[in-house]
Amino acid sequence: MDIIITMRSDKPIYEQIESQLKEMIVSQKLKAGDPIPSMRALAKDLHISLITVKKAYENLSRDGLIETIVGKGSFVASLNTEQLKEEKQREIEALLSKACQEAKATGIRKDTLKELIDILYEGELL
Repeated sequence: MDIIITMRSDKPIYEQIESQLKEMIVSQKLKAGDPIPSMRALAKDLHISLITVKKAYENLSRDGLIETIVGKGSFVASLNTEQLKEEKQREIEALLSKACQEAKATGIRKDTLKELIDILYEGELL
């Protein structure tokens, strides 16, 4: 499993782990029932504190993305498609909100922004 942490990031290490695992789950690179590394194994691989990994796993568990079975390990939780879609939509809304704020701050009109979104969505600038 490729989890990359950056010590120079403004984002705490546990959030880096959490966001990368969440992205793998939401994008279905990790599917329901797939095992994820034990907290100890991941801490050892990343050369970080077990407490840091524990915090990331607790947050993912709280959000219903992983489940831990005592004596067996941690696994991707069973999520319905609608729940995955809703999670991804919240992330996209946050990105679009930031884009709208930036557009307003730089004087880009709403119709121009909508046109840009249409072009990007159709893949014409990719």
